[in-house]
Amino acid sequence: MLVEAWRSGFLESVHRGALVVLGADGGRLFAAGDVDRPVLPRSSNKPVQATALLAAGWQPDDDRELAIGAASHNGEDGHVELALTLLRKAGLGPDDLGCPPALPMHERTRAEWLVAGRAPERAAMNCSGKHAAMLSACVAAGWPTAGYLEREHPLQQLIESRLGEAAGEPVSAVVVDGCGAPQHALSLTGLARSVLSLVQAAPGSSGRRVADAMRAHPWLVAGTGREDTDLMRAVEGLLVKGGADGVHVAALPGAGAVAVKIDDGGDRGRLPALSSGLLRLGVSAEALAPWLATPVSGGAGTVGEIRAGGALAD
Repeated sequence: MLVEAWRSGFLESVHRGALVVLGADGGRLFAAGDVDRPVLPRSSNKPVQATALLAAGWQPDDDRELAIGAASHNGEDGHVELALTLLRKAGLGPDDLGCPPALPMHERTRAEWLVAGRAPERAAMNCSGKHAAMLSACVAAGWPTAGYLEREHPLQQLIESRLGEAAGEPVSAVVVDGCGAPQHALSLTGLARSVLSLVQAAPGSSGRRVADAMRAHPWLVAGTGREDTDLMRAVEGLLVKGGADGVHVAALPGAGAVAVKIDDGGDRGRLPALSSGLLRLGVSAEALAPWLATPVSGGAGTVGEIRAGGALAD
């Protein structure tokens, strides 16, 4: 058990999974559950994926472009416009994106689109920044943009190699992610190690450039009201990247990294679990207060909370 949900003093449910905490040297400080079995990190792989785009020869004009290339954004106007800007600079357009059309995730922006009768668009999909950056890297390297999502494409081969290198272990499986791109299986330990390598990389290196860009522009990485954005604003130096199906990873230079996977794929236990790991790295409870427990609503009020349980609560 990683987290437990209490409703009006009654233990409603428990959420099982795994969590690993690594120290600044990459050594394991704490583990709960099987942290060596392969999981699908989903979008938590994006920071390391972005380093492969730089290695392919992509030269973003500024850190904002690099941040959107590692983002799972809300589809707010600034997100969509920046993704489209990347495409224009590469001589491409929204029809070149391989991600599916979507409405914005951000509630107000989505409502505005619906009221205006605006249809789903590829550039509004939360992974459009990554796809626009992938296409930009293909153009920079002289690789074909057609088929850029196929595992055999040179860009995807480079990404797969880079993920394994950063994780210190080979990618154990490759499947298709929700956005259509290849998704690479790693252990939680490998995921934590890979993101830690970015924040502790030498200034000017590809890993450090990605980490610095994401931390400098946290709104581009996620958006208004999103935990990744708010956590990076609350804890100086922290790099955070969530993924679908209950995955989250965070790394702090000089302290270490945390990676968590909730087995049932639910979201509501992720932040209390991740926060419990960050406490073990010395992040203050005051800074983490909004995420240590998730409120459980009932009627017009709050009737319970989701909090760390089992070994995480010790």
